[in-house]
Amino acid sequence: MRKVIATKDGPQAIGPYSQAIRANGFIFVSGQVAIDPATQQVVAGDVAAQTERAMKNLSGILKAAGSGLEKVVRSTVFLKNMGDFAAMNEVYGRYFISQPPARSTVEVARLPKDVLVEIDVIALT
Repeated sequence: MRKVIATKDGPQAIGPYSQAIRANGFIFVSGQVAIDPATQQVVAGDVAAQTERAMKNLSGILKAAGSGLEKVVRSTVFLKNMGDFAAMNEVYGRYFISQPPARSTVEVARLPKDVLVEIDVIALT
């Protein structure tokens, strides 16, 4: 069974994709960037501010799917500049205090809307 997750607690998709998909006991959340769901605009600020917004978006989408950050088993972080790793990691770590998920972090040439960070996750339902 496959179910599309859509919520106003995360930014609306800016392309042909779903905010998340629930399938076979997992929630697959599309990459989230620093778009404020209330305004659909990128939040101002450095990588820490953008990571904070991305994490809030992930949390809102997971909640709408009947899950939560505590059920995340895998994440991928895409950074525009690996020099921002420490600042991103400090914010990210506040959301995964106990039993953090497996994670990959990669530097990329460019991200949607020219943001500094994008994060996707896979969680249990």
